[in-house]
Amino acid sequence: MYSIGEGFRKAFQLIFSLDAELLGIVFLSLKVSGLALFVSSVTGISFGAFIGLKQHPENAKVLRALRWLIISLMNTFMGLPPVVLGLFLYLILSRSGPLGFMGLLYSPTAMVIAQGILAFPIIGALSHSAIVSVDPIIRQASMSLGATSSQVTATIIKEVRYGIMSGVIAGFGRVMAEVGAILIVGGNIAGYTRVMTTTIALETDKGNFELALALGIILLILSFAVNMTLYLIQKKGHKIN
Repeated sequence: MYSIGEGFRKAFQLIFSLDAELLGIVFLSLKVSGLALFVSSVTGISFGAFIGLKQHPENAKVLRALRWLIISLMNTFMGLPPVVLGLFLYLILSRSGPLGFMGLLYSPTAMVIAQGILAFPIIGALSHSAIVSVDPIIRQASMSLGATSSQVTATIIKEVRYGIMSGVIAGFGRVMAEVGAILIVGGNIAGYTRVMTTTIALETDKGNFELALALGIILLILSFAVNMTLYLIQKKGHKIN
């Protein structure tokens, strides 16, 4: 019978011995998630700012309805099931799909795309929510002082930077814990597409609990660090406000 205590002992042994396979999986996870977060942050914050700062005339009902539709879609996709996204991406990137000629399936690039799509609506929606909560007086005061449109935008984004950073960290938490989509489009190729979450799932199926436990411990530590950072950012933001 498998001993849980023995499993944890071997797991910590792998961590403290800096096992090469373990480190390779952790570094690839951070690389893939970091790239996905960078892309989704740039696009999500820009998109949230554009939707939040764009003003329409009172009689432009179509534009106002379109804006409401986009915001609703962003909020809906915050809970997008990863396996559904993975299925669609697989069909698009597979050899017979429209982007099959690019040969991205079962590669780290496909995993970055999947994680970036999952984080984009979270960062975009939370950035939009933070931006629209800004007191209109700040915008009016900036404009009355002769600020240009870009300077007004920069002032508002600076005002809500802690809310935007909370969105980015929430997006990071989403991509680090993701397993369904990246397993479908990235597989679990040793030394190429093996990341922490997919390895934990597949090594557990094989009965290799030591590696799965070691990766689980590291993943929990990273999640704790992300949540602590989010808490400190929110606390600092509340103090300033």
